[in-house]
Amino acid sequence: MTTPRHPLVELAQRTIEEFVRSGRKPRAPEGYRGGPPSGVFVSLKKSGKLRGCIGTITPATENLAQEVIENAISAAVRDSRFPPVSDEELDDLEVTVDVLTEPEPVQDESSLDEKRYGIIVKSGGKRGVLLPDLSGVDSVEKQLEIVRRKAGIGNEENFEIYRFEVKRYR
Repeated sequence: MTTPRHPLVELAQRTIEEFVRSGRKPRAPEGYRGGPPSGVFVSLKKSGKLRGCIGTITPATENLAQEVIENAISAAVRDSRFPPVSDEELDDLEVTVDVLTEPEPVQDESSLDEKRYGIIVKSGGKRGVLLPDLSGVDSVEKQLEIVRRKAGIGNEENFEIYRFEVKRYR
């Protein structure tokens, strides 16, 4: 017996399928808002490997359902690290939706926890984001190394750190 998926994951999956097959962006079910506006990341995996991940740190749309729709499409066809998802791949995708809390500034690394908190680093116009509790990220130091590299922030550069929590839906 399979476990039912969360409605936000169902919405992301349906959005990806419809957009890949027809090029149309679906609407959220009538009256379904999914919750208050929030930052959202939609992640796609295929055979256990990342296949796409796009999100927003703070809400860019009027409600959570619309945020999921927009980011699901982006994760499937606009993640520059991967080619667009094809129709043949749709049945092999594992979709997760992470709903973010409001980012808060961090004064020092002792208040971070790579399993509990995602992090944002900023230096000038450079910015990087990394979700929490990722496979292969087993320390705060590793988390910071990855997110600084993503942002293009060198070892000698000063940077600000923000943390956030996520509610991960599968």
